[in-house]
Amino acid sequence: MNKNEVIARLNEVFRDVFDDDSIVVNDSTTSADIDDWDSIEHINLIGAVEEEFGMRFKMKEVSGMKNVGEMINIVCERGTK
Repeated sequence: MNKNEVIARLNEVFRDVFDDDSIVVNDSTTSADIDDWDSIEHINLIGAVEEEFGMRFKMKEVSGMKNVGEMINIVCERGTK
């Protein structure tokens, strides 16, 4: 799975989780860039990403992610579907 495919699919996940069709994520997107991205929505987002890509994040990955770019890298390395 290449980075562009992951970004396209993540855009759909983000749009669904945050109910906002205008969201476009990139490597530098952070929670400060998206309205309503709080700790509760972060949990929902992680679950939705895991389901979309058939993988599980490790707790240290979830707590250590500084931006969407780090999420993209993890998904590229470990995503299975």
